[in-house]
Amino acid sequence: MNLRRLIPLFDNSVSSWALEARLLRWLTMVWLFVGVVMLFSASYAVADVRHHDGLYYFKRQILWVLVGLIVFNIVVHLPLRRILGLSNWFIFLLLGLIFVTMVPGVGKTELGAARRLVGPVPIQPSELIKPFLVLQSAQLFGQWDRLSWRVRFTWLGIFGFVILGILAQPNLSTASLCGITIWLIALAAGLPYKYLGGTAVGGVFLAILSVTFREYQRKRVMSFLNPWADASGDGYQLVQSLLAVGSGNTWGAGFGLSQQKQFYLPIQDTDFIFAVFAEEFGFVGSMVLLLLLALYATLGLVVALKAKHPVYRLVGIGVTILMVGQSLLHIGVTTGALPTTGLPLPMFSYGGNSMIASLLAAGLLIRVARESSEAEVVPLQEESEKRRKRRLF
Repeated sequence: MNLRRLIPLFDNSVSSWALEARLLRWLTMVWLFVGVVMLFSASYAVADVRHHDGLYYFKRQILWVLVGLIVFNIVVHLPLRRILGLSNWFIFLLLGLIFVTMVPGVGKTELGAARRLVGPVPIQPSELIKPFLVLQSAQLFGQWDRLSWRVRFTWLGIFGFVILGILAQPNLSTASLCGITIWLIALAAGLPYKYLGGTAVGGVFLAILSVTFREYQRKRVMSFLNPWADASGDGYQLVQSLLAVGSGNTWGAGFGLSQQKQFYLPIQDTDFIFAVFAEEFGFVGSMVLLLLLALYATLGLVVALKAKHPVYRLVGIGVTILMVGQSLLHIGVTTGALPTTGLPLPMFSYGGNSMIASLLAAGLLIRVARESSEAEVVPLQEESEKRRKRRLF
């Protein structure tokens, strides 16, 4: 591989890409740029007080962005069949690390959940496993009719262990997102409704069970129904988020001028970063962001529909669901449309694991776009080469 292609600015092969791939790349870079700028604004005040450096979180996020862009560019230039061939090994590795996070002294507990590994580099396997779940579920459901029941049950069991492992950390929001993504990929693959219906009922039952036995999750659901009933207690996060969103009015307070990020709104640089965005850019800015998500979703579905291989088609659908679906869930939480959860906003929220997973997923969608639209060119070139050789001999 040409090393210059590891750096997006020096990748001179982009002009030869298919139109959908170039548009997706452009949208990804815009999304990333807006997200990094927004993180700078949302994190500056807290970083200045906690670390005496307003750029503390911003500088670290830039480092993760650079790592993520290298991963992104490797993926967009690597044949999808090779990436699919490696996905099962990453599933096994990250599944093992998910359970390792729950070992005392090895996993780092934050806000009552053990989601990261202790060490100089914070590794959160539940975030990194998301794009690989898309790849592996696309392979499973895309070839469902050709696989034996032994293989089917094996991989369904592995997916179940992944979801249960994430749920045990506990991390209900990420477990739900992973389960919904896998289920929607199976739906897109055309699996029988009796399988899908039974799985959906089981997933809902598991979520209800988790809420029933974990008091803090139950309180979140109750506070979501009426956050103002306990505005200084269980409903505090949502109330402050709603105040931030409402304070944005039509045009917003202006970049960097959010009041709620001044230690009123908790976790404002990760789980509630959209609330800061809405306060600073208002209704108009929020609609522009939703329009960007709509364009991304439309392009993703166009790419998926153009893919001739069923597995590639499901990869495109799965990545679109993951990127856009997680964004909408995050926005739904910050606006009070959904119960409070801990889902980051892709490309916006602080965190290296989320950034790498998001850029990896975006790279996969672009790779599907490239192979779907450029695949027809390759056989023509090969046929032309064969004819030229025949003329020579």
